[in-house]
Amino acid sequence: MKRTLAILLVLALALCLFAACAKTEPAPSAAPANPTEAPAADRDAAVKFDNDSTPVDVAAVKASAADALGKTKVGFIFLHDENSTYDKNFINAAIQACEDFGVPYVLRTNIPEGQECYNAAGELVDDGCTIIFADSFGHEDFMIQAAKKYPDVQFCHATGTKAHTENLPNYHNAFANIYEGRYLAGVAAGMKLNQMIEEGKFTADEALVGYVGAFPYAEVKSGYTSWFLGVRSVCPTATMEVTFTNSWYDEALEKEAANTLIQRGCKLISQHADSMGAPTACETAGIPNVSYNGSTVDACPNTFIVSSRINWVPYMQVIIGRTAKGEKINADWTGTLANGAVELTEVNEKAAAPGTAEKIAEVKAALIAGTLKVFDTNTFTVDGKKLDSYKADINDWGDFTGETEVVSGGVFQESVFRSAPAFDLNIDGITIIDG
Repeated sequence: MKRTLAILLVLALALCLFAACAKTEPAPSAAPANPTEAPAADRDAAVKFDNDSTPVDVAAVKASAADALGKTKVGFIFLHDENSTYDKNFINAAIQACEDFGVPYVLRTNIPEGQECYNAAGELVDDGCTIIFADSFGHEDFMIQAAKKYPDVQFCHATGTKAHTENLPNYHNAFANIYEGRYLAGVAAGMKLNQMIEEGKFTADEALVGYVGAFPYAEVKSGYTSWFLGVRSVCPTATMEVTFTNSWYDEALEKEAANTLIQRGCKLISQHADSMGAPTACETAGIPNVSYNGSTVDACPNTFIVSSRINWVPYMQVIIGRTAKGEKINADWTGTLANGAVELTEVNEKAAAPGTAEKIAEVKAALIAGTLKVFDTNTFTVDGKKLDSYKADINDWGDFTGETEVVSGGVFQESVFRSAPAFDLNIDGITIIDG
């Protein structure tokens, strides 16, 4: 009996050792099944996205894909309505792009950044829409949810950040190099400061400008930083104060914010918020103003200088045209000055400094040629130091946050690794007054 037990114990021990060895045997390497399983080395690698922003030939698409266009219907989801300068700009582009192709469309306005967006997307699918656009940052998760449920519909989202890691063939993000447009608008503002300094209205060290921002997101920070760098490129003594309303559209708050900045001594105001609150406050106070998303000259004839805006028509044409032709649509798309997606309004000569339009044309040519870079790290400092390196949270793989090096060649590479902005630094010369 003891001998039998001993044999059994030896066999059991041998089996345990075999199992332990089996557990430590290295598994054969295999490619990850999806991005959330990507190896760390792959996740950390910075990959520039393929930004094929070549404009679509509308006439050629209409000639070669008439049958497909006949089955196309486009739905649009807007955060607000025509009273918002941002949404009005988007609505105008939506109508123009659809009319260019002769396809029907449905506009859904005042859709909050919540479950209402997903519900609206489902209703548009039920209404026969084969392409659906949404225009606000907070719509993204609900558009992704809809894209997963309706794989035969193309879902396109402006200002979002997740298309390149969600890896859905029918979900896409879009933005534009509006930081270049804002830089140009900043040049116009800096020239106005110089004019007022020369006229003795204040001294060079009093050249304080103000900025009404919506949220402290990278999109807003990138925008006001590029605008400020444009200001400083011609008025190097300028400083700036920024206040946030924590709302994309609140006319009362935006007016109050502008008045606060004026009371603090700001000589010129700009904004990244969507109502007429700040421009009308400036008109009442006689303070020069640079607006966003379109001209405010009718309401502010004495103070409006210029405005930058994204022209969404080229992107909408790309989506409609490529969908009709059955062509691939990239995860990200970024519009540029060169393809007409970044624009400035006409300069209001009544309020602008002499020579502003000519200076803008000169700087615009340099930006298009690539001889001028907005986020040249030689032109700003952070905490008194030149920015030699910065890891931005651009590539998010599941629970992993992928930090990507975005400074190379002496430039912060904005909208190079995804379409949406990533610049979220606080540079010297800008003060956030909200705390």
